[in-house]
Parts: sequence; C-alpha cells; structure tokens
Amino acid sequence: MTEFEIKVQNFRCLNAVAKKGETVFVGSSLCELFPISEMLQNVEPRIRVYNRGIGGDVTDGPLRRMEESIFALEPKKVFINIGTNDISSPDYTRERLLAQYRKILEQIQARLPETKIYVLSYYPVNRELPGVDFAQVAAMFGARTNDELRAVNGALEALASSLGCTYIDVFDCLTDENGNLRAEYTVEGMHMYANGYAVVLDRLLPYLLETI
Repeated sequence: MTEFEIKVQNFRCLNAVAKKGETVFVGSSLCELFPISEMLQNVEPRIRVYNRGIGGDVTDGPLRRMEESIFALEPKKVFINIGTNDISSPDYTRERLLAQYRKILEQIQARLPETKIYVLSYYPVNRELPGVDFAQVAAMFGARTNDELRAVNGALEALASSLGCTYIDVFDCLTDENGNLRAEYTVEGMHMYANGYAVVLDRLLPYLLETI
C-alpha cells in the first residue's frame, strides 16, 4: 500500500468510531499539520474536529475519497483547504483548479445539503527567507507566488459565494510588511509552525463556534 492508501484506510477505521454531525477539516499537508484538536483543548464550549488532511494531496485526492474524508462522518461543518499543491505543479492552470474545487463543493452539497461549507483562502508563502536557494525555491514552489495566491483567493471567494459557501480569509493575518508569510511562522516558506496555526485558529474560531 502507498502512504496515501494507508492514510485513507486509517480514515475508514477512525470513521467507524467517530461521532457523526461534528466538524471536519479536509485538505493537504497544510491541513494535516494543523494541530487543531490540541489547540482546541481549552476552548469552551468543546469543539470536536476530525482532521482529514493528507500531505502532498491535490484536488483530485478529495474527489477520489469523499466517502472517507467527509461523507461517512456526516459533518455539520466542513472546512476545506486544498489546492496549493495543484498551484505548485508544472501543469497548473487556474481554470482547472477552480473547476476541480467547484466539483468538490457541489458534491458535498449534493450528498450533504444540510452541511455548512467553509472555504479557507490559501495561506501566503515566503520565497525570500535568508539563505534561500532561489533556483530550488522556483522548482519547489512553481507558480505558487503571493501574487498568484491572491488572485486565486479572489476567484475562490467568488466561487464560494456563488454556491452559498462561506469564504474565510486566512491570508492577510499571516503576512509581514512585505506581504510574505512571516518568517517566524514558517518552516521553509510554505509549511507552518504551531505559532502560525494559532493565528489561523484565532481567525477561524468565530466560525467554529457558530451555531447553525
């Protein structure tokens, strides 16, 4: 079994004992690495979150595993953060990314019409960290620049609005004076430490606590 297959099988096992009607987070590594359950330990009223992120995933991933990631849990809320790896891929086009995202949202709405969907903006990146190898960064990040991320975020907000989903900006709260992901938040310019996720959680809390 591949690492992806192992993680999906583990989701099946976890879903068998999970409580339905709670909150689910879906996405790639930026979702998987979000220590949200630990960060919510001291938040009242208690919020139960199931993290179904898989590192390295692209938008094709959730479309292949909607049952394991979302449907089996019958959540009342779904928070989605998927697509940054699509943007980094050599064959990236904004049109395909948005078409894929639309499929994800429409499939959730068709299967779980009572579920509230929250679409997270993409996080900023930092391609200018001290000592960075710019050639290596270009190869790793691809089209994933802050200009492109802002443009896609605008399109994603419009898509979410057109489908009646809630869009949440988690971009600007993470930037420095130059519009980059703050150096103290990031491992290598893309992934974040817990202090960065703490800022994201602060932005998400009103939605997590929202009664629907």
